[in-house]
Amino acid sequence: MSALTLAQKGSPHPYIAAALAEFVNSSKAGTYTVSWIEGTSTKDGDKKANALLESAGAETVGETAIISSIVSAHSDLITASDSQWLEFAQTKLAGNDFKTLEAALTELDHHLVMRSFVSGYVASGSDAAVWGALKASMMFQRNLKQKAEMLPDHLIRWYNHISSLEFAARVVESHQHVHKKEKKAGGEQGSFELGFKGLEYGKVVTRFPPEPSGYLHIGHAKAALLNDYIARSNGGKLLIRFDDTNPNKEKVEFEESIIEDLRLLGIKGDSLTHTSDYFQLIYDYAITMIKKGLAYADDTDQETMRAERMDGIASKCRDQSVEENLRRFQEMTDATEFGQTCCLRAKMSVDSKNKALRDPVIYRCNLTPHHRTGTTWKVYPTYDFCCPIVDSIEGVTHALRSMEYRDRNPQYEWFFPAMDLRPVQILDFSRMNFVYTLLSKRKLQWFVDNGLVGGWDDPRFPTVRGIRRRGMTIEALRQYVLMQGASQKNMLLEWDKIWSLNKKIIDPVAPRHTSLLKESLVPATVVGGPDAPYVKQMLKHKKNAELGTKPTVFSSQLFIEQADAASFAEGEELTLMDWGNAIVDKIDKSADGLVTGLALRLHLEGDVKTTKKKITWLGQDPAVTPTEALLVDYDYLITKKKLEEDDSVEDVLTPVSEFKETAIVDAGVAELPRESIIQLERRGYYIVDKTAAEGLMLIRIPDGKASSMASKHKEDPAAKKVKKEKDTTKGSPWSKGNMTKGAKKTADADASLGLPMPKDVADMYETKPVYGDVPVEAAGKASDMYETKKIY
Repeated sequence: MSALTLAQKGSPHPYIAAALAEFVNSSKAGTYTVSWIEGTSTKDGDKKANALLESAGAETVGETAIISSIVSAHSDLITASDSQWLEFAQTKLAGNDFKTLEAALTELDHHLVMRSFVSGYVASGSDAAVWGALKASMMFQRNLKQKAEMLPDHLIRWYNHISSLEFAARVVESHQHVHKKEKKAGGEQGSFELGFKGLEYGKVVTRFPPEPSGYLHIGHAKAALLNDYIARSNGGKLLIRFDDTNPNKEKVEFEESIIEDLRLLGIKGDSLTHTSDYFQLIYDYAITMIKKGLAYADDTDQETMRAERMDGIASKCRDQSVEENLRRFQEMTDATEFGQTCCLRAKMSVDSKNKALRDPVIYRCNLTPHHRTGTTWKVYPTYDFCCPIVDSIEGVTHALRSMEYRDRNPQYEWFFPAMDLRPVQILDFSRMNFVYTLLSKRKLQWFVDNGLVGGWDDPRFPTVRGIRRRGMTIEALRQYVLMQGASQKNMLLEWDKIWSLNKKIIDPVAPRHTSLLKESLVPATVVGGPDAPYVKQMLKHKKNAELGTKPTVFSSQLFIEQADAASFAEGEELTLMDWGNAIVDKIDKSADGLVTGLALRLHLEGDVKTTKKKITWLGQDPAVTPTEALLVDYDYLITKKKLEEDDSVEDVLTPVSEFKETAIVDAGVAELPRESIIQLERRGYYIVDKTAAEGLMLIRIPDGKASSMASKHKEDPAAKKVKKEKDTTKGSPWSKGNMTKGAKKTADADASLGLPMPKDVADMYETKPVYGDVPVEAAGKASDMYETKKIY
């Protein structure tokens, strides 16, 4: 028996495969078990897997391949005479082009004039395939339901007859019993297949170890949410541990902000600890390493050490006696003049191909007072040394971290047997990197230091606080991360999907309000309007009465926006939204063509469905002062989708990334508290950043549409030309003589789009060192779990 699994929302809907399988079952009972599941795919992450056939241990993915498999396996039932109609079903009856479908239906109807079946005198594979195609066609099904009289008579006769047959009835019945996949509302869950071992329910322990050196950004959020998900879905625990081993950068205020951001993300650890809680224990392990001959104190200068590690040359200090290493480490502990020239290195390898194993630094001196331990310590362990020790001691079973650490996974695993510690399984996942977005704390700090943004919660920043201030809901962020899963594939993500998901969440609960740009107001007199202004309570959301009502002023004197007024023609009928139709009697214009006044005549008996223009308006009331609001929209901070290694932020800085307009809004908006999310009719979604008492300010929330996600910056054509010429000069790794065929193909594609040619990059990320001296490929000096040298 073969199992056929079909995605209920697959594209295209896999009814042809279902019909053919059930047609075969009509003659060979039990050949296929047919079942439907929720969602768009039968295999997580594979958009083409609208259907999955499992037979004798083998898998066939996708409806087209499955149809071929069924036809080949049952040529006695689905014969060569059916091939014409199989092709007809998969081509002419497929797709969303109405003209093509209409022609195909006409052709099919003509064929069926004198026939009960498509091919022959009994139901065949042809009937199953064509019926399945029509069952999958949204246009055909919609017309069948709403305008059946418009469809060809013979086609309808045939379709209804086939629908009554046993095999077709089984398809319909199986589709009605959809198996519900476990998923989060609003999106299918991504795969979490990272190769976990020992996921014993109730005993799984994960950890999220942020460094308290800044605010959490969207990349940190993914790490936190994934660790939380793995723990909770396995009945386990999540530990929050502050990795506070670099006193130069860490502050209590950062710890407090991280705890608050985690709370907003809905993450509450089962315990909260600090690496500094274990400083004495970690120090004792370092002494043990020295005594076992597995660590040595090295006073080689940094430049020489880096060169030696690159060339695989042993340090002059590598074979020192245990006594000498203990003496030197004591001088480091006391921070003597000589001690400050030393660092403690693990004796792993001199010339390993993985340079992370070339005797990494595990301790170094630092005289900066620690925000928790003060001046107690003058030496501090590196992240790479602390992590396996504390993970093991705290009972962590599975340590998840982003992929820039992958080269150091063998280093992490080396420490367990070296110190007789319980091992912990280390797993890595890809970071979330978005177009036009910087996740480097160092680069983000540059924007803050130069006053280019309002702070770490600026709506243009990818920090948790920044994207929340711009209107991102925590629910959307959680769903998006879980939809991505724990993939190890590095991707440069667009922002459209996460904001589209956010829109789906806010749209049903966002009250509708009205706004008009202040600088372009046009007064309009309404003939037949009320003698005196009056206020009527209107639903805030026509599809969600639970949101309540808002006051709306109805008056014979209105305000309309210039853009709308300029599009009117005298005698034209239009719709005043939430009121009814009106006819334009008169349009007054200034010498320069601007509309200065309108005369409208109410025509409430008019049909709002027949008008092309639905206009927002605000009624004037002498007793009510219009509420002003500052509408703010943003662009990306940089003009380049992904930065190359040698790109300077200053060179790709968006000249203008904040846009402000003053509007008048209906009275209901003035009452809204901060962080309220609303929709301004015909304008978009907004979040209240400042209340009316503070000076009403509304920030536009991206809706995921291409128009709202595109960069607003337009590069000067002359500058663009110079830039392109510079990037394609002779000698560049992407110049004609130096390109591989694949690289040239990519470069040509970019050039055809007007994009500057990229540099040849071996990997999306180049890791900066976390602490002390680390592999040469990861040169730098910052100590940050997520900071990278390049962010694309």
